[in-house]
Amino acid sequence: MFAKPIIIAFAAAVIGVALNAPATLIQDRTSLPSFLLQATAHAEEALKAGMVDPKTGKKIKYWAAPMDPTYIRNEPGKSPMGMDLVPVYEEAGEEKDPSSTIRIDPVTQQNMGVRLGRVEKKSISKTIRTFGTITTDETGLYSVNVKFNGWIETLYVDFVGERVEKGQPLFDIYSPDLLTAQQEYLIALQQQKGLNGGSRKKDSRLLDASRTRLAYWDLTDEQIAHLEAAGEIQKTITIFSPASGVIIVKNALKGHYVKAGEHQYEIADLSTVWVDVDIYEYELPWVHQGMPAEMDLAYIPGKRYSGEVLFIYPYLDPKTRTARLRLSFPNPDDNLKPGMYANVYLKNTLPGERLVVPQEAVIDSGVRKRVFVSRGKGKFEPREVTLGVEGNDYTFEVIDGLEAGDEIVLSGQFMFDSESRLKEAIAKMLEVRSKGSGGDADQLDMDELNMDDMTMEDDDLDMEGLTMDSDGSGAAPAPDEETKP
Repeated sequence: MFAKPIIIAFAAAVIGVALNAPATLIQDRTSLPSFLLQATAHAEEALKAGMVDPKTGKKIKYWAAPMDPTYIRNEPGKSPMGMDLVPVYEEAGEEKDPSSTIRIDPVTQQNMGVRLGRVEKKSISKTIRTFGTITTDETGLYSVNVKFNGWIETLYVDFVGERVEKGQPLFDIYSPDLLTAQQEYLIALQQQKGLNGGSRKKDSRLLDASRTRLAYWDLTDEQIAHLEAAGEIQKTITIFSPASGVIIVKNALKGHYVKAGEHQYEIADLSTVWVDVDIYEYELPWVHQGMPAEMDLAYIPGKRYSGEVLFIYPYLDPKTRTARLRLSFPNPDDNLKPGMYANVYLKNTLPGERLVVPQEAVIDSGVRKRVFVSRGKGKFEPREVTLGVEGNDYTFEVIDGLEAGDEIVLSGQFMFDSESRLKEAIAKMLEVRSKGSGGDADQLDMDELNMDDMTMEDDDLDMEGLTMDSDGSGAAPAPDEETKP
């Protein structure tokens, strides 16, 4: 189809050169090779876009500058740098591929150091390593106070940090109100013993009320029984520890006047401790309440403690943009002390198998994420993907865009992306030019192609800054055009 015009063009060029050549040149057989070279050059100049190159047998798509692929012409010539334009050929089946698909030969791939990998379907896990601070278990805090006014006469626990056991004496207190209550109880008890019949029943209610008053003031059953057995008022009453633990706050002093409700001691049960840790916002999908946690301490190397996630705070720290977790760890040996720093490890595995790709295969523009897929025979196609959570070893879960077994590019994809975008831009410009001139234009002016005008973030190319004038107006003429007669 295209052979006949090529032969005619070549023959016309040879005849034209022969007619214009001097007779001495024709007679000189040694100048025949140069004569043929001139004829061939004229034949090459006659080739235009859409014609078949007799050297390669391929259809010429357009002519481009070797140092500036955006400088495109429909015929041979010179680039603004003075270099000969080179033909760009159409590849077989190219019209069926998307305009963003690129071709790279194996030698170039090797020179670029391109590495390929496969999309795998496997379980994805994540280990979060963070640090935390050991604190007291707030559910194990106890406050010691009295419900009456008085004076502390004897102090049994007199410093912070001392360990106490449940029921251990803390201090003795003298209170006039407590003396009055004891006196009322003893009187009611004596009246109840000395009366019979209906009067005993009435005094029994008075006795119960007096006993209840003593119980509400935290006197133990043993103390009330001792009062009944002795039959005498006790000047001081002993206050006992309500729980086992460590004294963390002490306000009690010997001879100190105590008001009702004032805290004299605070006791912390350290058999279980809490650990407050901070994690990043993107790590929250991996954490849930009740999941296991591990912890180690710098002063006990080689030993790990096992606990669980007790609570996830429902808000983030506005300054650090981190979420806080509360972990719970048993502390039977009292090795975990409040205020210590600890290294915390949270490991979780998502249920089922997921599609997974390496992080290095993903090009993240901030708006869209793309992965280059190998289609064989040197073809590479960019695909937009939707990613899920990030797992261990810098891997991402793929929600949409890829399938298991797809061969993807792991390195050099940024150069692939540049080539793909450039090819897509040129294809759109050629399409606009074809629609605007009906494909009959002799010149395709792309001198004003400005890559800065392309909106790369949303993958849409802004064509407003591109000049598609078919007559080449507004563009600097090629050097060979300026010297043509």
